[in-house]
Amino acid sequence: MRTATFLLFVFSIVRCMAQTAPSIVDTIPGNFDLFTTDELGNVYALRGDVLELYGPNGQPGLRNSVKTFGRITQLDAFYSLKPMLFSAEQGQLASLDNTLSLQGSVINLPRAGFPQVVLVCASVQNAYWFFDQRDMELIRVDAQLRPLAKTGRMDQLLGLSPEPVQMQELDNWLYVNSPKHGILVFDLFGTYYKTIGVLGAQRFEVRKEGLFYMRDGRFERYDLLSFATEPLPMPPLSAFDALRDARVEQGHLYLLLQDRIVIAHVGKR
Repeated sequence: MRTATFLLFVFSIVRCMAQTAPSIVDTIPGNFDLFTTDELGNVYALRGDVLELYGPNGQPGLRNSVKTFGRITQLDAFYSLKPMLFSAEQGQLASLDNTLSLQGSVINLPRAGFPQVVLVCASVQNAYWFFDQRDMELIRVDAQLRPLAKTGRMDQLLGLSPEPVQMQELDNWLYVNSPKHGILVFDLFGTYYKTIGVLGAQRFEVRKEGLFYMRDGRFERYDLLSFATEPLPMPPLSAFDALRDARVEQGHLYLLLQDRIVIAHVGKR
């Protein structure tokens, strides 16, 4: 009886592990500098000055070169199939269409009156969020770069210098990653709402299921309702594979490694 109970217990554990361990669907070979995904699960991968688009299961699609743009420091897919590129060094911002072709002209932010913008992310209604390093403030602008909202100096507002490294808007909230202080949350009017106590995150992504982030080579999830943190299960990888970035979309896990992007099925959480 004890043996049968023990075997049932072991079988239950194995079955549970089989259900939760992600299974690799496909890989995208390449030494990519940056990557991101959109809510449809499409993958945007940047290699030098070449941007490549892949389907949710790694199907190769379009590619385009952005040689005249300068070194790209941010790749944003807020609008599916309309990625946004930003070069902090050149202060240049560009939106692409669903063929990865330039939509309109490249925007030179210093010439437009924003000389110290070091972070950009897309916002609803074709707007943008800027972080101005000189004035230490967040600015929301429309498609013509007319200011819609400002936070004012964040060092005065919050009593700290945030030094943000990434921003993302979702459901009318702006999430700003300050590794030393956490994820700062603002509304569309630039009003500070709260700080999520996730420290040391190198990269993050907010989806309805929670906040997913990279920290010390691990991929973790923060539940926005229960405030609980949990590591996300990984597919089988080599001990030599260093995790550089990761994202979750439509029941799939996307992992950026040194020589490839791994796509694994995890089921919806």
